[in-house]
Amino acid sequence: RDLGQPPQAQVERPQRGVAQLVLQQQVDPPARLGQPSEVVQLPSNWAARRQVDHLHRIPQSAQFRHQGAVIEVPPGALVQAAVDDQAEDDMAEDDMAEDDMADDDMADDMGAMPEECAEENACAVFAPGDTIKIGYAGPTAGDFSAFGTDISDAGLLAVAQAEDLEGFSFELLVEDTGGSGEGGAAVANLFASNPQVVAIAGHTFSGSTEAAIPIYNEARLPMLSPSATNPALTGGDQDVFNRIPFTDSIQGRFIAEYLYNTLEIRAMVALHDGDTYGEGLATIVQDEFVALGGEVLDFSAITPGETDYTAPLTAVQALGPEAIFYGGYDAEGAALINGLGIVGLNEVVFIGADGIFGATLLEQAGDNAEGVIATAALPPESEAVDEFNAAFEAEYGRAAGSLSTFTWHGYDVVSALISAIRDVAVLGDDGNLYIPREALIDAVRGLSGFEGLTGTISCNEDGECNTAGPTFFSVQDGAWATTE
Repeated sequence: RDLGQPPQAQVERPQRGVAQLVLQQQVDPPARLGQPSEVVQLPSNWAARRQVDHLHRIPQSAQFRHQGAVIEVPPGALVQAAVDDQAEDDMAEDDMAEDDMADDDMADDMGAMPEECAEENACAVFAPGDTIKIGYAGPTAGDFSAFGTDISDAGLLAVAQAEDLEGFSFELLVEDTGGSGEGGAAVANLFASNPQVVAIAGHTFSGSTEAAIPIYNEARLPMLSPSATNPALTGGDQDVFNRIPFTDSIQGRFIAEYLYNTLEIRAMVALHDGDTYGEGLATIVQDEFVALGGEVLDFSAITPGETDYTAPLTAVQALGPEAIFYGGYDAEGAALINGLGIVGLNEVVFIGADGIFGATLLEQAGDNAEGVIATAALPPESEAVDEFNAAFEAEYGRAAGSLSTFTWHGYDVVSALISAIRDVAVLGDDGNLYIPREALIDAVRGLSGFEGLTGTISCNEDGECNTAGPTFFSVQDGAWATTE
């Protein structure tokens, strides 16, 4: 990827007869360069004439030598040498010869680099001792932390169980998005600025994902989401986003058909939280329900974060619906459920989707949750699932799926990304590991026949890696149970 010429950095003039070598870790894009992270004082006859007042990006580890002194330059660093006029005049012919030797050393280092990594930023580079980093982005604190905690814990287990790649181990960097678009963009920028992050397990929520996709597309970081289901996320002018859950197009159609055909509902109200996921799903349910011949009496948003929704529920009660669909997450879902009896909607069917399924709703709604319906995607029974469930409970002290149904998806996305990384990584003659970024993007999009806990993962040209539908659950005797 052509980042263009980096901006001219402001460097303090060195003392007369002294050169400065400034090492600055690469950030992307270069326009966001911060302060130099390290300044090394060197003799004035340092062999750096060709680097005067210029920035040079070092694509891999390199050594600069002078009269026994050695400077190690880290991968992806920006090197600037500023030499004052007097120091430049004092450079002798023997120092120029030393400069040529340094150039020869650099050429030797470049020769050890795989051909596909010759262009700037074409590869992530790992020196011996480095870890191959995958980023996880999701809500790990606050109201939605059940989702993020479940998924990230499963991903950490996948990394712990993964075998090393040519002596290099894997690492999952977990960052909290808060479930918001702003948080998603902030985390995306953080990961994009780290030259050793090669792929993203996430994001978790659709709104956060929507904000992050353009950033990762620019940084050329492939994504594999365990849970972002808004249909509009795939396709478009990007090729980095992929996901393994069913989309809301499928989920919304199943819910509408369940309401109309199975429960024989003919008049309903659709509520949502105004988020990309919640409003998008509610729109699909509304459209599909109307197409079947049903009537949607009201389609409106509630205010997220509140605990008392008696006012909007009173308005709903006046319309006389047979069912209420809610597009959103468990905290607001529980608050709505707790208000049904207050306004006389006890007998109305309350149905949500995978956003409300899980332990949080049961804890916050208590007995009021009895009979509530939600969708979820549980993995098919298998020996691999049993082994994972046992390992997960042993590691974290709770059952897999007790917080959300995306536990197994979290394990699968990290495992699939590791598999794709193995397919494209190259061990250089210099002992460094190189991961070509474009090849990894293609490998993730090209996943085919990967056997995960959730089923077989095969991605199409748009990054949709699963077209299976959801399972319906209802709360029976205080627990979620499958329903017909």
